[in-house]
Amino acid sequence: MKIVAMVGSNRSESYNMKLVKFMQSRYAGKADIEILPIDQLPFYNQDDELNPPEIVKEIRAKIKASDGILFATPEYNASISAVLKNAIDWFSRVETVMVNKPAMIVGASMGAMGTVKAQMQLRQILNAPGVGTLTLPGNEVFVGSVQNKMDEEGNLTDESTVQFIDSVISNFINWTGKVEA
Repeated sequence: MKIVAMVGSNRSESYNMKLVKFMQSRYAGKADIEILPIDQLPFYNQDDELNPPEIVKEIRAKIKASDGILFATPEYNASISAVLKNAIDWFSRVETVMVNKPAMIVGASMGAMGTVKAQMQLRQILNAPGVGTLTLPGNEVFVGSVQNKMDEEGNLTDESTVQFIDSVISNFINWTGKVEA
């Protein structure tokens, strides 16, 4: 199964990037997770959407060829990041490659509630016309107090969190196999 990941943080020590890399390694036998370089996208500009930069074309093709999308969102001021919103804007216009694509959302933060508010907003955005991803209900992954659940190498060390993500990934893979994108 081919899953592309959009990590909404461009911080060098991003917990969300570490979480996706952990998932990439842990579930390598079940899913091929490719992290898309959305931090390299220029700001979306409607003037350029019919003749987009090469990076937009490359990422668009990868999303189109994927079986599903993994969104990893930090929470900035109770919202998603500009990096993630910009990527969604690029891929929800002209060739709408996310419509009916199975999607999963994860988020990690140092706060106790994880990325609850950002994920609520992201779910609204993912339901917008032109975006229209299919998000598996009831499988929210909020990794709060992540600094206490991850080692220096980016491995999740909190066993209950790992077991929960194991079950959500399994649910997502099974569900994605049943959904026709």
